[in-house]
Amino acid sequence: MKKILLSACLAAALPLGVAQAADVVELNLGHVLATDSHYHIVAEKLAEIAAAKSQGTLKINVFPSGQLGGEVKLIQSARTGAVPLVVTGEPPVENTVKEFGVFSLPYLFPDLQKANHAMQSQFGKRMLGYLDKHGLVGLGWISSLERNIYGVRKVEHPDDMKAMKIRVIQSPGYVKAYEALGAQPTPMAYSEVYLALQTGVIDAGEASPDTMIQDKFAEVSKYYNLVKIHYMPAILLMSKARMDKLSPEHQKILREAADEAVKHGIQYYTDGYAKSLEQIKAMGVQIVSPDITEFREKTAALYPSLLADIPDGEANVKAARAAIE
Repeated sequence: MKKILLSACLAAALPLGVAQAADVVELNLGHVLATDSHYHIVAEKLAEIAAAKSQGTLKINVFPSGQLGGEVKLIQSARTGAVPLVVTGEPPVENTVKEFGVFSLPYLFPDLQKANHAMQSQFGKRMLGYLDKHGLVGLGWISSLERNIYGVRKVEHPDDMKAMKIRVIQSPGYVKAYEALGAQPTPMAYSEVYLALQTGVIDAGEASPDTMIQDKFAEVSKYYNLVKIHYMPAILLMSKARMDKLSPEHQKILREAADEAVKHGIQYYTDGYAKSLEQIKAMGVQIVSPDITEFREKTAALYPSLLADIPDGEANVKAARAAIE
């Protein structure tokens, strides 16, 4: 009995942090971009705020640059609970959440500001709701990424894209949009794009301005063409199974931290957009700003066929457009 009482007294005398060490919950977060990307900025901010709000009892470990796998694997791992948290671009989620196909429609949004406004509105919340039945929780949309054409060819009119071999995201909306503009979408692993462009295997790729710097595509490009065909949303996901295991207090903290991290990430990307274009230009790449009217017109005819394969597609396009009016 004396030993039991002594043990209890010793435990009570321990510093609070030591006494609660066993109660610390650790969650891993994976993404595929570099540490200077807005994916990583969001992840780090999430970890920082969650730790502060929980007094150290909720710890998020961030693994960038595909350390925990590519985006498709990360999404699958989140569904099973193997990777609790993921920051990812939206297109790979379309394999699971068919309704997300609306985001790959060409020229769904007119500019970056309106794309972000729509994703933070009731429309964005409506779209997050589709994740629930797939074992995922949507913690928020971080900044959309403006996708433009980089490579060895200048693009001022759709005719300039004729027979252009271009690596694009393998989503129907991306592939068919580029086909409609006369290009030849070429499937290729992202890790192979730099060398393929350098050696002439492809003529072009499509990417956000910041990615041009982070992944060094500006080193092997002559032009960066602001065609603005897609504004790709990025999303902070969580495994529903792992969320359900958290205490109500930790769930509340995590959602609050996600809200703050999302706002921080949107501002970071917005601030970095112009800086990235200046960096690209400084590396000798010509920035081309074409009139995109013809590009819009040529891709508009794709909507009926693409929407036919997207559940709730027409309703969600209307909701997206209403959100920016």
